[in-house]
Amino acid sequence: MRFVWLLGLLLATVPAQADVTVAAPGGFTVKEVVHVTAAPARVWAMLIAPSRWWDSEHTWSGSAANLTFEARAGGCWCETLENGGSAQHMTVEFVDPPKTLRLRGALGPLGALAVVGVMGITLEAEGEGSIVTLSYQVGGAVPVDLSAIAPDVDQVLSAQTARLKEVAEAP
Repeated sequence: MRFVWLLGLLLATVPAQADVTVAAPGGFTVKEVVHVTAAPARVWAMLIAPSRWWDSEHTWSGSAANLTFEARAGGCWCETLENGGSAQHMTVEFVDPPKTLRLRGALGPLGALAVVGVMGITLEAEGEGSIVTLSYQVGGAVPVDLSAIAPDVDQVLSAQTARLKEVAEAP
């Protein structure tokens, strides 16, 4: 009987969305895998130009055209705001074109929390196309249950990777 209760408890803690691979009060991991019918070099060119594929709805300025990206260690994924303001979304930690990109930062409202976020993006050739894998790990000591935020982050990143796919596959 104790085993059945424990199994029920474990199943109840499994995230509702399969792309949230870890969810705990102190952090979470979101993983997105997208198959793109474009070569890694093309996907990479789009990836490092987020102003071309990131949804304007998920920017501080309301326009993805205000996003800039420096594809070098220490580079900034930044955004220009009105009246000379700016936002640093993430900092580039590792670049190995056209295979690997690793960024550090707390996206969107996570930026107001004492958390660390690490995003890894890999591109693998598959035939004439690519497999894009995005993993975003967030953790910290905050007065909120981060596992409750994970499904929303998953939804946003899933939509963004779908947009990357769409732009990379466009003629």
